[in-house]
Amino acid sequence: MKAMILAAGRGERMGALTANRPKPLLEIDGVSLVERHVQRLAACGVDEIVVNLSYLGAQIRNRLGDGTRLRFTIRYSDEGEPPLETAGGIVRALPLLGASPFLLVNADVFTDFDFGTLLADPRSALVLVPNPAHNARGDFGSDESGLVRAAPPLSTYGGIAVLEPKLFAGLPDGRRPLKPVLDAAIARRELRAVHYTGLWVDVGTPERLDDARRLAAARS
Repeated sequence: MKAMILAAGRGERMGALTANRPKPLLEIDGVSLVERHVQRLAACGVDEIVVNLSYLGAQIRNRLGDGTRLRFTIRYSDEGEPPLETAGGIVRALPLLGASPFLLVNADVFTDFDFGTLLADPRSALVLVPNPAHNARGDFGSDESGLVRAAPPLSTYGGIAVLEPKLFAGLPDGRRPLKPVLDAAIARRELRAVHYTGLWVDVGTPERLDDARRLAAARS
């Protein structure tokens, strides 16, 4: 299974921290957010990763290279400015991802979720986590059969998924959010839910970056 890391966001809420570097290169315990994902994806058997780029994307390309030193392949989908949002970025990258299901990871989540648990089952899935304070209402629920549903109780989408390219069939190139694509798949009962209660932080603000750094320090 290939993987795609979403790394095109501007990170405006990070303020001065992202004035001269992209958010995926912010570091926790000496390792950037995006490099941590690359290392963990490679360790669980992923041998090709697609990274989408926009804001200061050349810095990410220069940091990661082509993957040769880690004995796998990194390819890039350069969106230019402005970024294409999540679904738009995926549509642009589909020629690189191919026809098989792919693992999707937001660059700005800090987690110890085992990506290998998703590689064992290629069906489309969303990883759902307990609702953090900044998303107390949640996003999606799940039913008795383990499928994602829109009805409560709701959990938070953790920015980790397995998605099938057919979910994006017929969508034209351009800016496009992911939620309408997920809502349509939920209505067709095509998304399974994977619940995770371990380490997970959405590094969307300087305060949450500090939280992630404290958690990393406590675990080291």
